[in-house]
Amino acid sequence: MKDKKPSKKLQKKAGDTPHERERGRGLPSREQVLEFVSSSTAPIGKREIARAFNIKGADRIPLKQMLKKMAEDGLLEKRENKKVNRTGELPPVSMLEITHRDTDGELIARPMEWRSTEPEPTIVIAPEFKKARSAKGEDEPPAGVGDRVLARLTKSTDPNEIYAYEAKVIRRIGKGAEQILGLFRAKSEGGRIVPVDKKVRNEYEVTREDAGDAKDGDLVLAEGLPGRRYGLARARVKESFGRSSDPKSISLIAIHSHGIPDHFPESVIKAAEETKAKGIEGRTDLRDIPLVTIDPVDARDHDDAVWAEPDTDPQNEGGQIVIVAIADVAAYVLPGSPMDREARKRGNSTYFPDRVVPMLPERISTDLCSLREKEDRACLAVRMVFDKHGQKKSHEFVRGLMRSAARLTYRQMQEAIDGAPDDKTGPLLGPVLRPLWNAYKTLCIAREKRGPLDLDLPEYKAEIDPTGRIAAVHIAAKYESMKLIEEFMIQANVCAAETLQQKGRKLVFRIHDVPSYEKLTALSEFLQTLDISFPKGQVTKPASFNKILHDVQGKEYDEMVSTIVLRSQSQAVYSPDNIGHFGLNLRHYAHFTSPIRRYADLIVHRALVSSTDAKAKDGQSDEEIGAMTEIAEHISTTERRSMLAERDSNDRFIAAFLESRIGAEFPGRISGVTRFGLFIKLEETGADGLVPIANLGTEFFHHDEAAHALVGERSGLTYRLGERVTVRLEEAVPITGGLRFEMIEGGRPGKPAGRNGSGRPASKGRPKGLPKRSGGKPKPSGGKPFKSKSKVGRSPKS
Repeated sequence: MKDKKPSKKLQKKAGDTPHERERGRGLPSREQVLEFVSSSTAPIGKREIARAFNIKGADRIPLKQMLKKMAEDGLLEKRENKKVNRTGELPPVSMLEITHRDTDGELIARPMEWRSTEPEPTIVIAPEFKKARSAKGEDEPPAGVGDRVLARLTKSTDPNEIYAYEAKVIRRIGKGAEQILGLFRAKSEGGRIVPVDKKVRNEYEVTREDAGDAKDGDLVLAEGLPGRRYGLARARVKESFGRSSDPKSISLIAIHSHGIPDHFPESVIKAAEETKAKGIEGRTDLRDIPLVTIDPVDARDHDDAVWAEPDTDPQNEGGQIVIVAIADVAAYVLPGSPMDREARKRGNSTYFPDRVVPMLPERISTDLCSLREKEDRACLAVRMVFDKHGQKKSHEFVRGLMRSAARLTYRQMQEAIDGAPDDKTGPLLGPVLRPLWNAYKTLCIAREKRGPLDLDLPEYKAEIDPTGRIAAVHIAAKYESMKLIEEFMIQANVCAAETLQQKGRKLVFRIHDVPSYEKLTALSEFLQTLDISFPKGQVTKPASFNKILHDVQGKEYDEMVSTIVLRSQSQAVYSPDNIGHFGLNLRHYAHFTSPIRRYADLIVHRALVSSTDAKAKDGQSDEEIGAMTEIAEHISTTERRSMLAERDSNDRFIAAFLESRIGAEFPGRISGVTRFGLFIKLEETGADGLVPIANLGTEFFHHDEAAHALVGERSGLTYRLGERVTVRLEEAVPITGGLRFEMIEGGRPGKPAGRNGSGRPASKGRPKGLPKRSGGKPKPSGGKPFKSKSKVGRSPKS
């Protein structure tokens, strides 16, 4: 990097300062040197100063003496590599430690080296959207609390700014103190922390001084401390979140353990509150069209509305016209704004049984962009024309202003179609609901021909009581009206992808790759154990899987096969490079219909806006276009993060719900088979727990990986994935979400595995999961498996 030349102001001749020594030798003044050092964006030493002020030859000797005297006077600080910086200031590239998040959710750091007697400056970390690369060329996660980073600093010139510097991370250097989220157990000398993560086996010791204000039973965030080679590791409590028994703590555990931002910065809240509703100017008036929203009964926001009618064009006899209107979030969340930066950081909303962590503030998500009944709302709508076979003939996007005719639930819609309309759906049945249903049935013709992957596994829903606890868990009702909305949304998403590709706009596609060869091989080997043929060399299409699912329907292992087929699929992700969507069997697909809760959809909305008006302020920005690959990777990661957090939260809620039923027996199915035991999914609640292999009997069990089974070495007793069993609940730990069962009834006779049987012998180790119970370590006896109370683990694929 070239040295920054001093300004004309700095190039004044010597003699304009009171420093006689420097004045007589043609040197810059002390003030000029300090200004040059402060304004430089690169490391500065004697050589850089001499070059900047055109000091050559023998004049460099008095310059060296001058700089030495300035250091002695406390004006400059000497640093490594013969560099200097102004006292009380940081060099332009510094080592930092990220210590915490402020109340606005921003990462805050401190300098690793600070020699001044002045207070350490506060440093805010600029958001990272481009993934860093390690020395091995591998992607590194964004820097977070506890990390040490090398960063480029920019000094704030705003006197009202509370942070002295903004830092852009160049690379992560290492991890700082280990962060531990856990349950605090107070003792006379301090306490212990039991981690909430089932994979962490060890507890942490906390001294009285390091316990802070934490009380027995509190959920705390702590940091690991250096210390002993033997005994318990040590930790210091950094923050207490209140009683772990409080139902609200369950979601907090998932939020903090997965690093999900749950507080909006004040600047974002202020911007949202000051936002005004959009009017009709520049929009197509759709308020006379009776669009309706159809959502779950507990939906908090409504970002899509639908309408349909038969096409009266004689050239399209039997055809249908469908309009899908989506909340125009792009009109309110401008590229690069504080609200946009926060939405991009979150990537998506995260849904827990008792709360939602939204991508956008409530002023936007549940008010201005929620398509409320009888209220005017800005929208981005697509009008689609289908022929009598359900094939799309044409489509057109418009920015409009709509007014929802009614807010309906899936159940209301279904009951109206089935002949039991209520007071609200009755007047809408003929003019609105029946045409929607007829259009859906027409689209089903094309869907059936297309043949998307048709998996139908039960979904469980928890009901929360007023205290925040689970009152009941049941299999969620399914209505065909859900498929109506799903199919309309899919078609709208296809239209968005096709339009943007035709107009050459950059976007993020929703892509789903074909299953890998390894997964197809494993699936084929498993199906062979059921005498089902699945040739590995064939061209794989969704129809191949659908045939298998159809053939096993109604058989005792149908759910087992559905589960294995699901696990054989690739993970759907976001990408600027289109490879199509295997599961939906579509060549062009992008997410467009949920911009309130998914950042990917907001990107697509902006691209559609720019496709008709390249200069629109609420369209795509150059920065967004240039960062499309990094954004796609980031939002794919945040999506997986939310899925894991939601699953962990559900596990903990259900463990709390079942804690009072220890000793009860439950019917279930084997949902996972591992070398250390069986995972059981209860039919009543969908809860997953472990039957440790040591509790299956007195013989060794071999893990037959291809057959997804445990097989007794002597008896041949076999436990296979998907089989029905009866178990007794032995232990439930809400803090980790762990459940441990005892097998009561299950398994079927089979061929003894023998000592040379397939798979591996039963594990003698102690699986990870629930904290160890009292009674000391288990001991082997007579070559039989350990009789320990095994910990709960989770199947990697469950």
